[in-house]
Amino acid sequence: MVTTDANGKPFQLTFVRSSQMMLFAKVICDPPLGQTTVIPHHQDAAQFTVLVESSKSFPEQGWEVVLWHNGHDNREWHELHLGDVTRDANPLCVSSKDRPRVYRRYFSGKIPKQSKAVVPVQFTLKYRTSLSDAWKWMNHQSSLKDGELYFQSDNLPDKLDDCLEDYSSSLSVHPVTSDVPETKLWSITASVDPAIGEKSHFSETSLGLPVDFTRWFALVRIWSPWLAPRHGQGNFAPTEDAVLCSFLRWDGLHLVILAVSGVDDVLTVLKHDEQGHIIISARNESLNHGKAQVVVAIGKSFETANAAVMYHARKLISGEEAMSGELKAEMKASLEGGVKAEWLENWYDGLTYCTWNGLGQNLTEKKVFDALDTLGKNNIRITNLIIDDNWQSLDNKGAPQGERGWIDFEANKDGFPNGLKHTVTTIRQKHTDIQHIAVWHAILGYWGGISPGGNIAKRYKTKEVRKHKIMGHDSIIVVDADDAQRLYDDFYRFLASTGIDSVKTDAQFFLDLLEDADDRRRFIKAYQDAWTISSLRYFSIKCISCMSQTPQILFHSQLPTNKPRLMVRNSDDFFPEIPTSHPWHIFCNAHNALFTSHLNVLPDWDMFQTSHPYSSFHAAARCVSGGPIYFTDEPGKHDVDLIKAMTAQTTQDKTRILRPSTVGKSSGVYTAYEEERLLKVGTYHGSKEKGVGILGIFNVSERPLSEFVALGEFPGVEKESEYVVRAHTTGEISIPMRDGEFMPLASLQVDVKGWEILSAFPLQIFKLAGGRSVDNETTKIAVLGLLGKMTGAAAVTNSDIYVEVNGSLRIWTSLMALGLLGIYISDLPRRSLKKDFMIMILGKVIPFDTVRISKTSENVLEVDVEKAWKELKLDSGWSNEVAVEIFLS
Repeated sequence: MVTTDANGKPFQLTFVRSSQMMLFAKVICDPPLGQTTVIPHHQDAAQFTVLVESSKSFPEQGWEVVLWHNGHDNREWHELHLGDVTRDANPLCVSSKDRPRVYRRYFSGKIPKQSKAVVPVQFTLKYRTSLSDAWKWMNHQSSLKDGELYFQSDNLPDKLDDCLEDYSSSLSVHPVTSDVPETKLWSITASVDPAIGEKSHFSETSLGLPVDFTRWFALVRIWSPWLAPRHGQGNFAPTEDAVLCSFLRWDGLHLVILAVSGVDDVLTVLKHDEQGHIIISARNESLNHGKAQVVVAIGKSFETANAAVMYHARKLISGEEAMSGELKAEMKASLEGGVKAEWLENWYDGLTYCTWNGLGQNLTEKKVFDALDTLGKNNIRITNLIIDDNWQSLDNKGAPQGERGWIDFEANKDGFPNGLKHTVTTIRQKHTDIQHIAVWHAILGYWGGISPGGNIAKRYKTKEVRKHKIMGHDSIIVVDADDAQRLYDDFYRFLASTGIDSVKTDAQFFLDLLEDADDRRRFIKAYQDAWTISSLRYFSIKCISCMSQTPQILFHSQLPTNKPRLMVRNSDDFFPEIPTSHPWHIFCNAHNALFTSHLNVLPDWDMFQTSHPYSSFHAAARCVSGGPIYFTDEPGKHDVDLIKAMTAQTTQDKTRILRPSTVGKSSGVYTAYEEERLLKVGTYHGSKEKGVGILGIFNVSERPLSEFVALGEFPGVEKESEYVVRAHTTGEISIPMRDGEFMPLASLQVDVKGWEILSAFPLQIFKLAGGRSVDNETTKIAVLGLLGKMTGAAAVTNSDIYVEVNGSLRIWTSLMALGLLGIYISDLPRRSLKKDFMIMILGKVIPFDTVRISKTSENVLEVDVEKAWKELKLDSGWSNEVAVEIFLS
């Protein structure tokens, strides 16, 4: 038997068993096995697509693929033979290293909706190459369980009893009007007795058992400062207290429950009993009777039900009423001063270096200077610098952090002998690209509080408070709540006098560690408000809130929208020395963002190192997070190319990150970390009509994974629009597609530690007459942004495409930074660059050698805006943007 090798050369196969071919075949199914898939209520069937990849080392054979399912009213299992739908224009295959060496066959079929769709439909696959061969079952080959389909109900339940059963009669239940369409909402309270003296009152009340659910997701308090996701099937049984939980029901609806804290000094979380009932657990620190607040919503998607509970929680908090007069006045003055625009431009979007992991805990002025010099020598131009822990004046030298107290505002003399102002002044004089310099401090001063013999203790009223014995002793000395505002005002005034203009305020969970009810009642809000007021007053709230995912802080400081957006750490730390922590770090952040994206914050996925086994994995995650990007490299250990992929240079020669318009978050709400599925992080950039859906894809498992991606998985995709999708790592681009077509958009193969970023670009369609190379044919155009950048679409601030009076097509694009601009043009292969195009920047025609057709896609025009800018010696004046005009005849 003669076949061909990977290079197309013929060679002899002496004997081939079809069982061999089936053994080495790779099969991908959509909807996937081992997962739950909700079929929207408006669809009358579940569309299946199966890809079979077989090696070209064997002759190509015909394949038979059968779907085995119980999707009938009688629940009996039946076969559905899938039809071969392989065609010339098949879905894009991304990151398939063996692309030249495999045959690909696509199969498709439908399972119609049951007349009484009340329970999930199970399914699996079997396949073979000939009638004489035994069937291979996919779940046997891959150890995957059956897949499940949930045909969604068109009707939402009107009563809470249809969502939760057996809840306590002591609960006060109030149906309320939801601000989100196609959701039902209830506000629920449980009475909590007052605290007695120093003792908080604790209570537990049953919220009942969710009705007919199959999977659940929860965000829990893994410990006091941090949230993390938990998943399960069957009984609701998270191992820690939950703040938010969601249940996927048999009818395809989503039940979301939120525990609201911070109202009248009551902390509320969700627990469970042995039978899986949800338990409302409350702690009242007030001397008055209180209420545990819970909000419940049901909707046709997790996103709508989640939005409904978050919007109502904001109403319950009533941030404006809770603010002190001083905070209201500071807020009004700051917002009228226009701090928000300046903050967004310089603080959010600049590349940041942090000293923590890179320079270690024995921090000195010299180490900071040397690190910045090394960055400069590598042409790494940062915008922001964070001087992290260990710059302060502390007692008990050599003791653990939790046993050291803060002595004075000034930096320690060992590491910073000339004082903080000298350090900051030297940095600003030598490194003029640095716009902002921040310093670290703990919310109570330091991990061990205030040094009893230091200047701060002498200047301010102090109190010894009891706390949980975490990091140090079970009591510490702190500045009393009565003096918190004066402390912060004086401290931040001192920092501002040295040239510091931003802060990272850490260890905020220490407020939650306080044991006594009266201390918790006095300190938590007092310190949060003092910090907020002084941050606004001195730094235009250019600050990072860290270790602050405690319920009282989440709802009191981070949910209200009556102040500028706050940058908040979104998860536990980046741990460079723990290999298993890196996939979990991305998974955790992506799921935490399902909650934090509804707060008035910009989630910060923490620093990372660019020269690290997981460096590009972290970099891609930061780019799709929609948050800041800061790194903590050891001096000299830098991946300059990776930094360039995350950033771009402006016309003012400043480095900026390319941050999408929305916060990135997981699209697989109910998929557990252990389930060996690709993590998909969705974000969006631009306006509704012209915006780009972005999907970051990460393999967080310990083996290579292959999956389909559908166009409908991209945020913001409109069913009436047509799109092309581009893969960042390969530059490949899909054929034009619409959401809802029977074939998925792409298949991916992602290795361990692997990742990809896909961007879906809306096409604008024109019919041009009289063109030189093409007459009266449809031309489809999409602006791709800056190529070679992970989120290059985010470099586009605006675009406009239209036909001028003379019949030529004008593509106008405004960019926030320089780089390689990509334009998708459907008929580009039949056009002439010299005859059909004229390209201008600031009214000047750019050199011809700055324009080319992409080597990875014949439909993509590449314009080297950066090279043209430099060759033409252009000057944008005060503007940070550059407009590119492309005229197509």
